Amino acid sequence: MTRAQGVTTVEHEKGLHARPASVFVQTASKFDADVRVSKGGGDGDADAKSSIAVISLGVESGDTIEITADGEDADEAVERLVALVDDDFEEA
Repeated sequence: MTRAQGVTTVEHEKGLHARPASVFVQTASKFDADVRVSKGGGDGDADAKSSIAVISLGVESGDTIEITADGEDADEAVERLVALVDDDFEEA
């Protein structure tokens, strides 16, 4: 099983809430891998395929997040999600 992780900073003005969280979850859900996201320095992590879990992290603009994935497509999942955050949640 493949494990991948990436770190990025959320620059979106609303952080990881509402529409950005929805786009993030929709993208994570495209992968078979188990994808988790955590707020830098925060307690615990959340299922990246659950809007409620992602929003509950309380990620604000300027916060660093870590994305981890376990599974066959873990590398691609992390790469795509980091790029999504870096592109301010504009889907490619």
